[in-house]
Amino acid sequence: MVLSAFNWPYGISQIPAGWLADRINRRILMVIGICGVGVAGVLVGLSQTYTMLIVFLVMMGVLGGGYHPAATPMVSALVESKERGRALGIHEIGGGAGFFVVPLVAAAIAAAWGWRGSFIGLAIPPTIFGIVFYTVLGRLAARSQAQPNTIGHHEDASPQPGYRRRLVVFLILSVVTGGLVASVVSVLTLYMVDNFGTSPQTAASLMAIYYSAGLWASPLGGHISDRLGRVPVIVVINLIAAAAIYMLNIASYGMGIFALIWIMGITTFVRLPVSESYIIGQTTERKRSTIYGIYYFSMTESGAVFAPVMGSLIDHFGFYNGFTVASVAIVVVVLACLPFLRGSGD
Repeated sequence: MVLSAFNWPYGISQIPAGWLADRINRRILMVIGICGVGVAGVLVGLSQTYTMLIVFLVMMGVLGGGYHPAATPMVSALVESKERGRALGIHEIGGGAGFFVVPLVAAAIAAAWGWRGSFIGLAIPPTIFGIVFYTVLGRLAARSQAQPNTIGHHEDASPQPGYRRRLVVFLILSVVTGGLVASVVSVLTLYMVDNFGTSPQTAASLMAIYYSAGLWASPLGGHISDRLGRVPVIVVINLIAAAAIYMLNIASYGMGIFALIWIMGITTFVRLPVSESYIIGQTTERKRSTIYGIYYFSMTESGAVFAPVMGSLIDHFGFYNGFTVASVAIVVVVLACLPFLRGSGD
């Protein structure tokens, strides 16, 4: 219940936030997303009852949903299309670093000052940063109006005919395959405990291998997609993810399993900027945040949908069959979607 109180509102709020970002200043939505999470985090730390805790977590999810649908189009507009993947990849470093670093920091704070200290201590910096960020962006925007060459704003050419069909198919490809990978990741700690006899603490700590890819894989993947195209990269990383998931069945504990977890992390963090870059090229400016809101909602909730399905499959048929089904499903989805993505120019 505690996890769902944040995750579900966070995912659902992406859709109205995207629609709103297309109609008001995106800078305002970004700052609401940043500061809103910070303020709600402080309130969570100050909660005196379970009900208050749940209410403030819901508040945190709703306010946080405004960030990505507003931020991604803003980042994209500041660079030329040939450099967009790399720019979005650099933007993704923040999220990847958060998954890797923040749990370690939160655990250290909690050990000293309890769980309330973790929430409050980690919530104050983004609140301050959001205010500073809003001020800096405002000054840069004013300067760009006074001196048009100070900050570039790159308009995209209109999408090629058939872009709506390609966009829908690409969203299906990225969301479904991403959800399948996430469902496998959700049971990896259980797999290491049950299959290799590791302690729960050791299994949990090994997930740092997965999240470590978030520190560098996104900008590298975005850069490669700038050179080779978005569709080829997304196809290749999905096939690599499918192979890595299947090989979990035969890898021995040690460097083999560690390498596969690392590879799965790479494919996950490469997927993000590549997908975001492709969506930009298949949408018009006035609907861009709306489409991103749908995308982020789907990505957020797909893992929540697939994870219990994967868990049930493993409970009934074992890890081998669960991983095999996931890997085969990824390949099938890729092959089914690929013919519809031809002619996108990307």
